[in-house]
Amino acid sequence: MATYTITELAKEFDITPRAIRFYEDQGLISPSREGPSGRNRVYSARERTHLKLTLRGKRLGLSLSEIKHLVTMYDSPKDTEVQLKSFLEVLAKHRASLEQQREDIEVMLGEITAHEEESQRLLEIVNKAKINS
Repeated sequence: MATYTITELAKEFDITPRAIRFYEDQGLISPSREGPSGRNRVYSARERTHLKLTLRGKRLGLSLSEIKHLVTMYDSPKDTEVQLKSFLEVLAKHRASLEQQREDIEVMLGEITAHEEESQRLLEIVNKAKINS
């Protein structure tokens, strides 16, 4: 069975070894230990998949607890329907959150545009007053 070092995984996924150790501390991956005093982490194909799922979840903007739940489901007995329903639930909540953020951003951009236009108008008045004096 294929195994990987922390350096190999860091390079493959373009992340730092520190990030991988962080995910290990969070319980998202659990490499085996080898060498003197168990200093060397050895990652199995399963751990590589967990890391891949973790990074995919981060790209989707999921929280670490949501990611951990999904990774745990991945390891549970294969009841695909339950897993898919749970994943769809997580995605729906995340979509609602992002849509609210998008709405908030649109409102803020509208306010910024209004302030820019007003500031531009006032600047033109100031510049005309300078020219006329």
